[in-house]
Amino acid sequence: MLSIIDARYQDDYKIAVEFNDHKKGVIDLKDFIFNGKIKPFKELQDIEKFKNFKVDYTIKWNDELDLAPEYLYFKAFENDDKLKNKFKEWGYL
Repeated sequence: MLSIIDARYQDDYKIAVEFNDHKKGVIDLKDFIFNGKIKPFKELQDIEKFKNFKVDYTIKWNDELDLAPEYLYFKAFENDDKLKNKFKEWGYL
Protein backbone atom coordinates (compact mmCIF):
# COMPACT_ATOMS: atom_id res chain seq x y z
CA MET A 1 0.00 0.00 0.00
CA LEU A 2 1.37 3.38 -1.02
CA SER A 3 1.94 5.87 1.78
CA ILE A 4 3.90 8.98 2.64
CA ILE A 5 6.69 8.51 5.16
CA ASP A 6 7.95 12.11 5.30
CA ALA A 7 6.65 15.51 4.23
CA ARG A 8 8.00 19.00 4.76
CA TYR A 9 6.61 22.36 3.80
CA GLN A 10 8.77 23.85 1.07
CA ASP A 11 7.30 27.20 -0.02
CA ASP A 12 4.11 28.73 -1.39
CA TYR A 13 1.73 25.72 -1.69
CA LYS A 14 4.47 23.14 -2.21
CA ILE A 15 5.33 20.17 -0.03
CA ALA A 16 8.43 18.00 -0.41
CA VAL A 17 7.45 14.36 0.16
CA GLU A 18 8.96 10.91 0.43
CA PHE A 19 6.85 7.84 -0.23
CA ASN A 20 7.30 4.36 1.19
CA ASP A 21 8.84 3.26 -2.13
CA HIS A 22 11.56 5.86 -1.29
CA LYS A 23 10.73 8.09 -4.27
CA LYS A 24 11.01 11.77 -3.36
CA GLY A 25 9.26 14.62 -5.07
CA VAL A 26 7.58 17.98 -4.66
CA ILE A 27 3.83 18.41 -4.77
CA ASP A 28 2.41 21.77 -5.82
CA LEU A 29 -1.17 22.03 -4.55
CA LYS A 30 -1.83 25.69 -5.35
CA ASP A 31 -4.06 25.00 -8.36
CA PHE A 32 -5.94 22.27 -6.49
CA ILE A 33 -6.64 24.56 -3.53
CA PHE A 34 -7.50 27.73 -5.44
CA ASN A 35 -9.21 26.29 -8.52
CA GLY A 36 -10.38 22.88 -7.36
CA LYS A 37 -14.03 22.01 -6.85
CA ILE A 38 -13.71 20.49 -3.37
CA LYS A 39 -14.90 23.34 -1.14
CA PRO A 40 -13.46 22.22 2.21
CA PHE A 41 -9.94 22.59 0.78
CA LYS A 42 -10.60 26.31 0.15
CA GLU A 43 -9.76 26.95 3.82
CA LEU A 44 -6.17 26.00 2.95
CA GLN A 45 -5.88 29.19 0.90
CA ASP A 46 -4.78 30.59 4.26
CA ILE A 47 -1.09 29.72 3.96
CA GLU A 48 -0.72 29.27 7.73
CA LYS A 49 -3.44 26.61 7.67
CA PHE A 50 -1.79 24.99 4.67
CA LYS A 51 1.55 24.78 6.47
CA ASN A 52 -0.08 23.10 9.47
CA PHE A 53 -0.24 19.48 8.28
CA LYS A 54 0.87 16.14 9.66
CA VAL A 55 1.91 12.87 8.09
CA ASP A 56 -0.28 9.88 8.87
CA TYR A 57 0.22 7.56 5.84
CA THR A 58 -0.85 10.61 3.82
CA ILE A 59 -0.90 14.37 4.40
CA LYS A 60 -3.62 15.53 6.79
CA TRP A 61 -4.54 19.08 7.69
CA ASN A 62 -6.98 18.20 10.42
CA ASP A 63 -9.18 15.26 11.18
CA GLU A 64 -11.33 16.05 8.15
CA LEU A 65 -8.97 17.12 5.34
CA ASP A 66 -6.58 14.73 3.64
CA LEU A 67 -5.69 13.57 0.16
CA ALA A 68 -5.20 10.04 -1.12
CA PRO A 69 -1.52 9.09 -1.24
CA GLU A 70 -2.05 7.94 -4.84
CA TYR A 71 -3.21 11.43 -5.83
CA LEU A 72 -0.21 12.99 -4.11
CA TYR A 73 2.08 10.51 -5.90
CA PHE A 74 0.47 11.51 -9.18
CA LYS A 75 0.97 15.20 -8.40
CA ALA A 76 4.61 14.63 -7.48
CA PHE A 77 5.48 12.54 -10.55
CA GLU A 78 2.85 13.37 -13.18
CA ASN A 79 5.54 14.22 -15.74
CA ASP A 80 7.35 10.89 -15.34
CA ASP A 81 6.57 8.93 -18.52
CA LYS A 82 7.52 5.65 -16.82
CA LEU A 83 4.55 6.06 -14.44
CA LYS A 84 1.87 6.96 -17.01
CA ASN A 85 0.39 3.42 -17.07
CA LYS A 86 0.09 3.43 -13.28
CA PHE A 87 -1.62 6.84 -13.37
CA LYS A 88 -4.02 5.61 -16.06
CA GLU A 89 -4.81 2.55 -13.92
CA TRP A 90 -5.55 4.84 -10.97
CA GLY A 91 -7.80 7.03 -13.14
CA TYR A 92 -5.71 10.20 -13.09
CA LEU A 93 -5.00 10.19 -16.84
